[in-house]
Amino acid sequence: MKNPGDEVAGLNRWLPWAAMGAVLLADRITGEDYGLMPVFAVGPALAAAAGPSTRVVRVSAAALLLCAATVVFNGRIDPVGFSIALVAVVVLTVAAWFVATSRLRTENELTDVKAVADAVQQVLLGPVPARTSNGRLAVSYVSAVESARVGGDLYEAMPLPAGGVRIIVADVQGKGLPAVRTTSVVLAAFRESAPYVDRLAEVGRRIERSLNWYTDGERFVTAVLAEIADDGSVDILNYGHPSPVVHRGDGLLEPADPETPGPPLGLGSLTDVDPGHRQISLVADDRILFHTDGLTEARNSSGTFYPILDRIGGPLSEPDPQNALDRLHQDVARFTEGLLNDDSALLLFQYGPDDEHVPRS
Repeated sequence: MKNPGDEVAGLNRWLPWAAMGAVLLADRITGEDYGLMPVFAVGPALAAAAGPSTRVVRVSAAALLLCAATVVFNGRIDPVGFSIALVAVVVLTVAAWFVATSRLRTENELTDVKAVADAVQQVLLGPVPARTSNGRLAVSYVSAVESARVGGDLYEAMPLPAGGVRIIVADVQGKGLPAVRTTSVVLAAFRESAPYVDRLAEVGRRIERSLNWYTDGERFVTAVLAEIADDGSVDILNYGHPSPVVHRGDGLLEPADPETPGPPLGLGSLTDVDPGHRQISLVADDRILFHTDGLTEARNSSGTFYPILDRIGGPLSEPDPQNALDRLHQDVARFTEGLLNDDSALLLFQYGPDDEHVPRS
């Protein structure tokens, strides 16, 4: 997919030269009486928008040469006009050089911040196993803001010692560093408990306790916990989170809505309501898509929400699970015209209970 930032950078690279060329053409058309030489200073001013500060100096030198060439073309020297043009080019060159230097410093700092964000993202959301005892897994994370790649959406999958896998997909309230801290608390509690405790509900209770112990007590987390056994039975606990969607091998889509809604994690002390519960069964080639509200709340320019059940069937029919998620993100981008309102985390599980399983064709 073409990066819009590359197109903008290419435009900025040529814009100073095009602007000075336009000034030169206008000067030749209008004649010497209009005195357009000072306008050549637009070149160095525009050069500050992209590239190194030395580019400003090169464009400035070209602007001064064009001023001299204009004098030659006009056939006479206007000392006042020529002096004004030189002063304008030199003053704007100095100003543009400082602007370019400041911009480069900011860009370097932003690059460092992105590198740190990427490192944090890799620590928090490490790779999930591509294959478990009962199926295949694929994950994808897309940030709504390119420069802020760490958000409150999270996912994890932990294989069980006796077979099967436990999964969490969740969305932490808020943004920024407090959300990152809460994300780390949730993931640590899940990774510590999911492979070992007997019941899935106990995993949720341990996450709840960790939120009470290690956060300010004012944050909540919507989440889906799932346990997928080797026989294809799926136990789902929903804590106020968008429901997973089952994609059957024949293309049928089934929302895995809970029987009753449940409160988010972190609010357990305020209510005695249990998490939403749902049980389903998978057969070979069935898939189940776990997602955050970045998918359900994606909107186009007219404010229409992404119609999940109408559109995800095609992308999820892709044989390879990872390619299926890539196609799904591409479809969302087409629908929203690139306008993402929130981060989006996706986890796709494809049931296949043995190594001889062949993906759908």
